[in-house]
Formats: sequence, structure tokens, C-alpha cells
Amino acid sequence: MRNNILVTGGAGYIGSHVVKELLAQGQWPISYDSLSQGQREAVIGGQFVEADLSDIPTLRATFKEYSPEAVIHLAASCSVEESIYNPEKYYYNNLINSLGLLKVMAENKVNLIVFSSSCAVYGEPLQVPISEDHVRDPVSPYGKTKLFIENVLADYDQAYNMRYVSLRYFNAAGADPEGVIGENHYPETHLIPSMLQSALGKRDSITIFGTDYPTPDGTCIRDYVHVTDVAKTHILALEALLGGMENRVFNLGSETGYSVKQVIDVAREVTGKEIPTTECKRRQGDAAILVANSERIKRELAWKPELSDIKTIVETAWKWHRGQT
Repeated sequence: MRNNILVTGGAGYIGSHVVKELLAQGQWPISYDSLSQGQREAVIGGQFVEADLSDIPTLRATFKEYSPEAVIHLAASCSVEESIYNPEKYYYNNLINSLGLLKVMAENKVNLIVFSSSCAVYGEPLQVPISEDHVRDPVSPYGKTKLFIENVLADYDQAYNMRYVSLRYFNAAGADPEGVIGENHYPETHLIPSMLQSALGKRDSITIFGTDYPTPDGTCIRDYVHVTDVAKTHILALEALLGGMENRVFNLGSETGYSVKQVIDVAREVTGKEIPTTECKRRQGDAAILVANSERIKRELAWKPELSDIKTIVETAWKWHRGQT
């Protein structure tokens, strides 16, 4: 059965991959995006509404016109470092706009939502790998906004029977294996696309932020999960909610950590390019090690990452970036 699914942030990096997977599964996505960060050409099908989530009249009109069965909520500002220097932007975009979305959902009796959360809700981990039961102590406004909305969803379920799945991403990376869509931010701050831009001669070098962390080579360790595996998880979560599953929170990571220097070495191997680096001090808000325990989502949603080894992640991203030149 085809359902209309509202995807906020549908023109963004993860959102566009979610839209592609929804179409592949026979659902009908309605992408709602202001294009402040996303690209219209990344939305390969379904309906498209260009508007900001703060535009409540347009949001109401969208619900009225398309009568979505559920919402996948990805629209957000998402830089840990930027949130520290510009918290106002994050509290408006991530908190206020999310509350507006939930208000319109309640008005239209749409009570199913898959929420894009983050491992940033944990803060500096006390133990690794990190399970969903780990203490939540975010150190950045970005992480605080994600945790706040998780708490709001729990309250809304009690008051309005709004069922949800919250997905705490670790590091989504890579590109559509078919080469149709990929990661394209302006400006680009993420490690893997920055490395590949350097390999293509579009930047002189990449910056390693901090080489004095308590890790084997002194650089941060992160858990990378392929964006297609991430996108498919939204479909699994959506299907589970449509099938009656109660509220759940899941980590979404590959359960394997790689340091910044290790990822750079993989990129050099994949591209055959030197990829020069420069080193500078740590960024505020960066934890030393973030690696997921994803046993819960594997057990309860039968999730199995298929593309999340680091070489495949870099290879698919490299294929897409070369296609953009």
C-alpha cells in the first residue's frame, strides 16, 4: 500500500537518500525543504514543497493537500561547532521549528514520526561502545536540541498518542552506490567529502582538528555508517510504526571506530592522491571517541548494515564526487 510520507529536509544529504529509498519501496515522499542547505536537484521524485518549517501556514497547507500518513523529520542545523558559537540558530531551527511541526501534526491527527536524532545527545562517553542506555549529557547546543526533542516526543505520546522512533545517528557518510546523489554541503566541513575535494584539487589541504586526544594516533575516533544504510533504516522504522510498534530509540552506527588519520589513509588508497593535511587545535564539543553499540536496532528491526565498511563508504563517495567534475 502506498502511503504519503512527509520528509522534512528532503533535499538535504540524508533526506535525499531517504526520499530515494521511499520511492524504491513504493511510498510517496513529500519533500519539505527551505533549500537553505539542501539542493533541489537531489530530490529525485515525489512531491516537493519549498518552504521553511517556521512557515506554519505553508506547513498546514501541505498537510491539508497531501494528508501524510507519517512524518520523517530530518530538517535541522547540524554542526556541533557552529552550535557553540551560534546557539540561537540551533534553538530556533531545531527546537522551535520542531515544535511547530509537532503542533501541525497534532492538528491533523498525524501521530507517527521518525526523528533524526544524534549521538551528540551522549556528550563525552563514559564507556565505549555507547548503548542507548548510556547517560545523556550533551555538551553542545546541537546535542541539547536533539535530546530536548526526544523528551518532547515522549511527552507528546503521553498527551496526544504520538508514536515515534528516534534514530541516534553516529557519522553518516558515503554516497548512493548508483552515483545519483551524494554529500554536498556549502561550505563543506565534513571529513570525507573534504578529503575528496582535496583529491580533486578543489582545496589545498584538509585540516585535522586536534592530534592530542587519548587515542592511538592522537586524532578523534568516529563510527561511520553508510548513508544508504541510514536511509534504509528510516524505512524499517516507518514500517514498524505503521505496523503498530510502540516508541523506540535506536543507535545507528557500524560499531567500528576509525581515527581521522585512518580515514585519510583509506582515502589516499582509494583515490591514489596525496591529500595534504594541516594540523590545528581541537574544536569545541568534539569527543575523543564515539562508537555505537547497535545491537538493539539489529535485534528489534532486523537492521543489517550492508555498505558501512570504511573503504566502501569512501569508494562510493569518490565515485559520486568524480561525477560532479
